[in-house]
Amino acid sequence: MLLSRCVRSEMRMAYLMVASSLDGDLQEKRMTPLAVLTEDKMAALPLATAEACDANAALIMNGDLRALQPIFQIYGRRRIFAGPVVTLKIFEDNVLLREFLEEKGHGRVLVVDAGGSMRCAVLGGNLAQLAQNNGWAGVVVNGCIRDVDEINGCDIGVRALNSHPIKSNKKGVGEKHAPVTFAGTRICDGEWLYADSDGILISRSELTV
Repeated sequence: MLLSRCVRSEMRMAYLMVASSLDGDLQEKRMTPLAVLTEDKMAALPLATAEACDANAALIMNGDLRALQPIFQIYGRRRIFAGPVVTLKIFEDNVLLREFLEEKGHGRVLVVDAGGSMRCAVLGGNLAQLAQNNGWAGVVVNGCIRDVDEINGCDIGVRALNSHPIKSNKKGVGEKHAPVTFAGTRICDGEWLYADSDGILISRSELTV
């Protein structure tokens, strides 16, 4: 039911109809469908990471723009997303992760250092739905997720190392807004994250091309 509900919300399409007259006959041409975009969807269409790298070589050289190592799987319906970073450090415990996602996201990206654990999942379908409902642009997890089919039906971008069926602990241990280091780079609260099919970029400030 979760999958179909998320998918239905994106199935509204607008079609352009062009009419022309040729020897008295009305010819109709159906053009390429245009997805109906709300303001938050348009905000979630960032720069392509390859284009951002090409246009900002100086930032790459001085370390203000970094690419995460290509270790992440792509989940969720938003393959492209971007936003200001909120950091969280946890290990096999997702209580603080839920606390963040219960807040309004305002187009931010939650970056979770889960210690690279392959022993349980810290994000599942219910939390992905919560993130979607509260306006988070995406969640990047240095760890595992579960309920993959449900997450893939939600309008949110998710990156994680892999999936795992076992749920995490519920002790509430972790650290919010602390710098995290994984995938070859240090990530700080308030930086910007850009993700698409090519990879993930971290920038000290919002990028323009």
